[in-house]
This record gives sequence, C-alpha cells and structure tokens, in this order.
Amino acid sequence: MTDVTFRVFRGAGTQGGFEEYTVQLSEGMVVLDAVLDIQASQAGDLAVRWNCKAGKCGSCSAEVNGKPRLMCMTRMNTLPLDQPVTIEPMRSFPLIKDLVTDVKRNFEINKRVRPFKPKPRQADGTHRMMQYDIDRIQEFHKCIECFLCQDVCHVMRDHQKPDFIGPRFLIRLAALVMHPLDTENRLTELKDAFGIGYCNITKCCTEVCPENIKITDNAIIPLKERVAGNFYDPLAWLWRKARGKRPDTRPGTE
Repeated sequence: MTDVTFRVFRGAGTQGGFEEYTVQLSEGMVVLDAVLDIQASQAGDLAVRWNCKAGKCGSCSAEVNGKPRLMCMTRMNTLPLDQPVTIEPMRSFPLIKDLVTDVKRNFEINKRVRPFKPKPRQADGTHRMMQYDIDRIQEFHKCIECFLCQDVCHVMRDHQKPDFIGPRFLIRLAALVMHPLDTENRLTELKDAFGIGYCNITKCCTEVCPENIKITDNAIIPLKERVAGNFYDPLAWLWRKARGKRPDTRPGTE
C-alpha cells in the first residue's frame, strides 16, 4: 500500500483554496475512488459530481494536475505519485462548491441549435442514404457531454466570446450539416451566430476528449471549409456569379 497526498480544491462561489488529504492507494484505484475515500473518511462535506463511474455519463469532469479529465477514467498509476495530486473544478465554468461547477450555459447553447429537419420520404415511404455518409457522422454521436472540450477551449476559457458555442456544439452542428437528409442551412449561423471563426484549431479539445472523437480534424475543420467556400472563396464566387447565383445566406434554404 502507498500513501499519496492529494491537494483538493475546497470553496464556493469566488472563494476557496486547496486542502491536503492523504489516501492509501489500492490496486486499480482511479482518481474518483480517492476523492470518494476522502469524502467518506476525512471530508464529509466535500462536494463532487459523479454517477456511473464507467466513463459514460460525463459527470465527474475535473482538472487533475492541471489537465481536464474524467476522474473515473484517470488511473492513479498513470500519475506521478512522488508529489501531491492536484484536483480542482473545471475552470471555464462558475464554481458552485468544491469540485462541482455550473455547466448550465452548455444547455442554453444547445437550445440555440435548430433540430434535425429531414427531407420528405421517397414514394415508397423510405429514406435512402449512403453508408459512407452515416459512417462519417456516427463518431459525433459518441459524445457523453462531459464538457471537457468546452473547459479546455481557450476561446471559452480565456476570451469568453458570448457568441462562440464551443467544440461540443460544433460537433452537434457537424452531425447535422453532414447528415445527407438534413434540409436546414446552418452555414450562416456557423459564421455569425455561433462564431466558428474564433476557433484557431489548436486541437486542445481533441486531446482531452475521453471518447477519442477527432473534434478538430473531422468536425471543426470541415465546417470551417464549408463556411469559407460559401462566403469567402473567390472561385466559388465567380462560379455563382456566372450562374446568376449569390451565396446562400437564408436559413433553411441550403
């Protein structure tokens, strides 16, 4: 058995600091195990959000040694144990208490995304799609809404642009924009209302995703390319002008 020191953030609102606790490790222990041990035996009022303890609910998001992680999926044997393990709440969201943050802004953003609007069914009552198109967007539906990508995104953390929806919802937009049956035009919203231009594709969101979704390469970059092609590509502009068309800026008419 090994004793490990944990520096756990304690506080509420805008006030707080770190307190140290010692936990005896056992084989296979994850960070959430240690936090629950502290809660059970040393700090009964420690606030922590968790649910499934299987990496599927996204509840136990926190920052471990300065990196956004799911505590239930962070094994203690992957961390340096010769120094205190620091656990603190996600920095991009308002603090409620201890390790629990207020993530309601994400649900407010979600309401701004118009839902899927499919094409009419064909004469035989079916929808037909290519398997390639479905495979392409399947990855985006793996998101467990842990909001680690929202937490690490420097636009949301450091610049706090109110019109930027963040990586999680750019994934949702990608799943809609790339869906072969969706009839809504979402490019104008991406450019203006959702602020995709603020993202400078540092891939920090991809690095912290526990579902290994290639957020930057497979979602954000293709969306930026579509916006650029529709609004800024001079060759596309000349082609539209030759055909007597203008960039499509009306919702629902793509």
